[in-house]
Amino acid sequence: MKLLGIDTSNYTTSCAWYDTDTGRILQKKQLLPVAEGQAGLRQSDAVFHHTRQLPQMMTQLAEALDGTPLKPDAIGVSVSPRPEEGSYMPCFLAGKGTAQILAVSHGIPLYETSHQTGHILAALYSADCLSWLDPDAPAFLAFHVSGGTTDCVRCIPDAESVVRIEPVSASLDLKAGQAIDRVGMMLGLRFPCGQALEQLAMQSESKAHMQVKLRDGCCSLSGLQNQCEQMVKKGESAPDIARYCLNSVAAVLRAMTKAAAEPHQRVLYAGGVMSDRLIQDQLRALPYASAFAAPEFSCDNAAGVAIFAARRALACQS
Repeated sequence: MKLLGIDTSNYTTSCAWYDTDTGRILQKKQLLPVAEGQAGLRQSDAVFHHTRQLPQMMTQLAEALDGTPLKPDAIGVSVSPRPEEGSYMPCFLAGKGTAQILAVSHGIPLYETSHQTGHILAALYSADCLSWLDPDAPAFLAFHVSGGTTDCVRCIPDAESVVRIEPVSASLDLKAGQAIDRVGMMLGLRFPCGQALEQLAMQSESKAHMQVKLRDGCCSLSGLQNQCEQMVKKGESAPDIARYCLNSVAAVLRAMTKAAAEPHQRVLYAGGVMSDRLIQDQLRALPYASAFAAPEFSCDNAAGVAIFAARRALACQS
């Protein structure tokens, strides 16, 4: 089967081509343009930029297929941030509309999913852990850590819906990616700041981090921003501040994992923040069977959406 996946998230336009015969995924993606000094986009601007960029990404995807026409057997598209009632952002309308037009014109099935589900499936694919989705496989924990989420969820494999996702815990205020971007901008970095902040933090060997206090397994990260602001005012070095920020995010995720995970439970870490190697290294030390996505499958992408379409199409055939 050949599947097309489309994802128009808050900051990335992406499409992916999944060939189930070879297991190969090709993806093309582009960040939405954010003006220097700005920390985000209005949703109206995000929809506009997706509308401009999606045709370009589709063209690049077709070119990457060496002349093979984009004639998928089914299409997958993300239509909401999370798989729950009321979850909505206008930016996903750009991808949804394009996917509907393609599905109708080609007379093929269209499978809708959430951005979060796509992240989880992409991470499983990247880590060679798609077997975690087998219908008889046990439930596993997944963390979706990005600019819009710091979520811990319970994932239950399901033959019909691919995976059922149940909330376990989350951040009660600032999200990990937001904290990283805000600290990065304090230090003069350009949004989004994750990669540059990691490079800066690697110049420090500090092990300091914020004190972690959970409430029913949920975290609070607003204090991290305040503490880093005080460090800047005191004139502490930029590498030490960057390291403190990432160490603190890692400490929070470690505490949340310990609070949620059962002995011997498998844990998946997905989302753009999880491409940070400093954070990954601290989580790998936990006594759980953990899996992480490669960087190209950590940040927003349509790969997991294409995988969802493949799984749903196969389930409908059986």
